[in-house]
Amino acid sequence: MKLRKFEIIIKELKNHAPFTIFGAITGIILMIFFYNLPSNISYDIFYVLHPMHVVLSALVTASIYKVYTKKVNLVILIFIGYLGSVGIATLSDSLIPYLGEILLGLPNQVIHLGFIEKWWLVNPLAFLGIAIAYFNPKTKFPHAGHVLLSTWASLFHVIMALGGIINWFLVVVVFVFLFFAVWIPCCLSDIIFPLLFVKKRKKT
Repeated sequence: MKLRKFEIIIKELKNHAPFTIFGAITGIILMIFFYNLPSNISYDIFYVLHPMHVVLSALVTASIYKVYTKKVNLVILIFIGYLGSVGIATLSDSLIPYLGEILLGLPNQVIHLGFIEKWWLVNPLAFLGIAIAYFNPKTKFPHAGHVLLSTWASLFHVIMALGGIINWFLVVVVFVFLFFAVWIPCCLSDIIFPLLFVKKRKKT
């Protein structure tokens, strides 16, 4: 019996929650070791992780659409791949961490929008992910890698704002923000968003 879209979404959210928790734990471990990293170095690390996140997100998002749809529309594929990667990665890696920085009152609050700040890097990588998905769609390993990259990118966005301070309350709150910054946006981009454009699943 075929699963309805809503059932697929709930199933995928449940399946990815444990891995997202694992990713958030790795983020907290990195935070404990690198909380006092200079902001300029954290910035450089962020702009390694965030573009890598974008390319894997574009690959998975576009792949989900191609795997589940009966007839691929190239314009829709590009739209899904770009918005589902750049849009959601910006939410996950920048906007939600920045909200956390504001709520925690961190000293160096600055929002970094990769598709604007480094448009020449982030945007082409999104299209690279879409192109790979068109010719060779993949969903499993890229999604796992993209969850970890998103967690770490979100973390280093926060580390830029820390100002070299850390305490247990901060660690707990950052863990919660890392989990939700990755779990909902990544499942939204990889699974929910592309499935909205699928009329009928392919027969297997």
